[in-house]
Amino acid sequence: MARSLEALFPAAYEAAARRRPIDLVHLAKQTLGDWALECEVLRMFDEVARAYFKRLEASTNSDELLMNLHALRGAASGVGAWGIVDMCKLAEHEVRDGEINPERIDDIAMTVEETRAFIMDLLEQEAT
Repeated sequence: MARSLEALFPAAYEAAARRRPIDLVHLAKQTLGDWALECEVLRMFDEVARAYFKRLEASTNSDELLMNLHALRGAASGVGAWGIVDMCKLAEHEVRDGEINPERIDDIAMTVEETRAFIMDLLEQEAT
């Protein structure tokens, strides 16, 4: 019985997936390979990521910050936006340790914008 390359080299596949703002293999699994559904999920995530990040920026205390980081991380994990997930996890740990690093929020903003640009490019390709 032949094994897949992914099964033989999981670390290499994971590293490759993390290079893109969206892990398209993860997204395909979540949507059972339905490309139209993938596009709809990406459109919704684009809106949700923008809204959650605005809430994150408007947070006025640690509890709000944690709640908004967690919401953004959860939405990102659903579509395989691992860069956003990793940044939010790091920020959550920092906030819990009593550190609120404004640069971390800037890093999250950049990662969200890169991801949104990637989504727009994918959706434009889908439309052609």
